[in-house]
Amino acid sequence: MKELVSVIARALVDHPDDVRVEVVEKEHVLVYELHVHPEDVGKVIGKQGRIAKALRTVVTSAAVKVPKRVAVDIIS
Repeated sequence: MKELVSVIARALVDHPDDVRVEVVEKEHVLVYELHVHPEDVGKVIGKQGRIAKALRTVVTSAAVKVPKRVAVDIIS
């Protein structure tokens, strides 16, 4: 799952070397923290958050068999 987020994000940004994904496990949630270059935050979020929403949808769909809820946070 971590690689899925990374591959999608690297395809969207201008600075793919700065893309980093960290997994934070909380009580009932797995949070994938997507770190990108500050100039690329807008590209990952998209107009009105459409790309971020699509990324979250793909990750949630891919994590159907994971017993915890999955979330994606975008951090610059």
